[in-house]
Amino acid sequence: MASQTAADTVPLQYVKGIGPQRARVLASEGIVTPDDVLRLVPRGYIDRSLVGSMRDIAVRLQAQSEWLESPGDIPASVSSESSVLVTVDHVSERPLRGGRSMLTASVADQMGGQAQLVFWNAIGYYRTLLKVGERFLVSGMPEFNNRFGRLTFTHPELDRVDDDDLERMRQGAVLSMYPMSQRMKSAGITMRMLRSLVNSALELLQNSVIEMLPEEILERHHLMQRSEAIRKIHCPESMAEATEAWRRLKYEEFFLFQIMLAQRQGTLKRSEPGIVMHPKSPRARALMERLPYALTSAQRRVINEIIADVKQGIPMHRLLQGDVGSGKTIVALLCMLNAVDNGYQTALMVPTEILAEQHYRNFIRLLDGLDVSVELLVGAQGKKVRRTVEDKVQTGQAHIIVGTHALFDGNISYNNLGLVVIDEQHRFGVAQRAELQRLGRISHAGHQLWPHVLVMSATPIPRTLAMTVYGDLDTSVIDELPQHRKPIKTKVVFESQIKQAYDFIREHVRDGRQAYIVFPLVEKSEKLEVKSAVEHYEYFQKSVFPDLTVGLLHGRMTAAEKDVVMTEFLEARTKVLVATTVIEVGVDVPNATVMLIENAERFGLAQLHQLRGRVGRGADQSYCLLATKDHYRYHLKSADAGVERAKSIARLRTMEETTNGFTIAEVDLNLRGPGDVMGTRQSGIPEFAYANIVTDGALLTLARSDAFAVVADDPELVQPNHAALRRHVMAQLSGQNSVHIA
Repeated sequence: MASQTAADTVPLQYVKGIGPQRARVLASEGIVTPDDVLRLVPRGYIDRSLVGSMRDIAVRLQAQSEWLESPGDIPASVSSESSVLVTVDHVSERPLRGGRSMLTASVADQMGGQAQLVFWNAIGYYRTLLKVGERFLVSGMPEFNNRFGRLTFTHPELDRVDDDDLERMRQGAVLSMYPMSQRMKSAGITMRMLRSLVNSALELLQNSVIEMLPEEILERHHLMQRSEAIRKIHCPESMAEATEAWRRLKYEEFFLFQIMLAQRQGTLKRSEPGIVMHPKSPRARALMERLPYALTSAQRRVINEIIADVKQGIPMHRLLQGDVGSGKTIVALLCMLNAVDNGYQTALMVPTEILAEQHYRNFIRLLDGLDVSVELLVGAQGKKVRRTVEDKVQTGQAHIIVGTHALFDGNISYNNLGLVVIDEQHRFGVAQRAELQRLGRISHAGHQLWPHVLVMSATPIPRTLAMTVYGDLDTSVIDELPQHRKPIKTKVVFESQIKQAYDFIREHVRDGRQAYIVFPLVEKSEKLEVKSAVEHYEYFQKSVFPDLTVGLLHGRMTAAEKDVVMTEFLEARTKVLVATTVIEVGVDVPNATVMLIENAERFGLAQLHQLRGRVGRGADQSYCLLATKDHYRYHLKSADAGVERAKSIARLRTMEETTNGFTIAEVDLNLRGPGDVMGTRQSGIPEFAYANIVTDGALLTLARSDAFAVVADDPELVQPNHAALRRHVMAQLSGQNSVHIA
């Protein structure tokens, strides 16, 4: 990092218009120096071409309303913000129960279009701010209120537009808008004040900006210099300039992050000696010959990629992606047998004990007669059984160890672990993956040999997410389903049609098949109007299917209870299984051909797809019924839940229209964003200030290609034109924040 200059550290309280009190408020928001000021990222711009009218917004919302009631592409307006320049006509306040109040403001645009602004929180602030006759730029998620025939904005962003701003807009000026906390607003910090502060910071630091990108990359992609981009993202003369400034800074963020990933991958491959495995495997060949089906070309390609890795003497770090039912597990097992034939142990780590026990049983069945010892290691085992398994692992008698997080318990000592397979990686933390690999290190000829690692995901990961979360891993994709698998037919059914859904289940059970009925909750909740498994289990057994055997499975049951229930379902003694999402991962019952998901609107898209994947495991046609409330047929009339309801319908519609997990993953990413898709726990998703992996995929691909090429040519970044990159990487390794300005 460059050393700070005097300009970098000028206290903001001495900047014109700020003062000590406002400086303290800014400091509480992490804005202490002029450098921090320039790290503020505009949330938008006031520009004549970007400000819409009430009529334009209403037309767009009507298009969304029509989509809600008929199939079609997911409209961008499901999650889009609108901005409109308005004048306040009237402000009113009315009390609510519990001592709270609601403030409403009637506003109109220059074309006479009407809207209502609604505020539930910080009423005192908005009561002072909203004065009749004042002009504001209103930005938010509008709803169309059918009852009053006008738009409603609930808690929008408000930016006061004075005569000077209006005149500058008329002259074609582009004004930056910045995110402001309620504390900043209450301290009297205005948008104009922030713009003035940014201008002062730009003047102070104009000679301190360090160029991070090599000159040849700037020229090749026609990117602005860094100093120019920082200036024009805050003070553009046109939206075209702002767009180019954003492009430059987005590319830089992606490029710097991918440089780190490229170096991490290169370091792993250069510094850690790995186990050399020969590709010939008699046991794997024997298993392939006894399988009742032929491997797909995608499965064969992936096996070849994995075998090519493990024979190099470099630890493999590979991500294997494949849709539900694509055959990842058999690929992993064949590769594990290759490790066994090379004299090494292998471990398969899965997120749940139900899945571990199922894999264990399947492996025992598939490997019968091949002289392979398979052991199960889970937390629920008794001490005596656990000790026996641990002894077999330590002495090398256990060839394949299947388990949960118990696999990296402190008491476990592996004899010669050569391959670690991790299923449903997103359910484990990065630290857990590293710990299992560390426990498996083998001492050989004075070196510590690291086992190979294969990470599997049955939840398809959008390409842009894979390039960030798993960017340091090589990637293999199984992109075709086995020939004997038929696409699952999916249908949304409404509460008024639920009896027909039950009849459909009965018909399939009568034909010798089985069914799942899935609920979002274990037990009834007084807070949520959502159905529960326990509540409905007896209803199904006594009233709906009195002549059938109905089972119940949920996460609060003991491991032994779950095992009994699943065994009875696997052996077809139970015909209908009422369950929660405990069955989401890995449960494999080929005879189950129907799934009914109650309150389907409550589930995420990826979760719905995973649940649906529990049927369609055999050769028979399978079906997934998504049950939801009747009013989901009709256009939303409530003004305060439109966007969320539109997203719910988008999920259900997508499930009906496609069974492709990668398509579903992309829609899910668009609807929820990367943090919610991957989860927050050790997800590895970086926080980008400018870039958006949902919308900037092409730029991410370009930056990744360039970054990996740079590291391949100059692994330690010692070339003179890479000096700034090297300083950035060293700053990151020392735990400092990314350097945005100087």
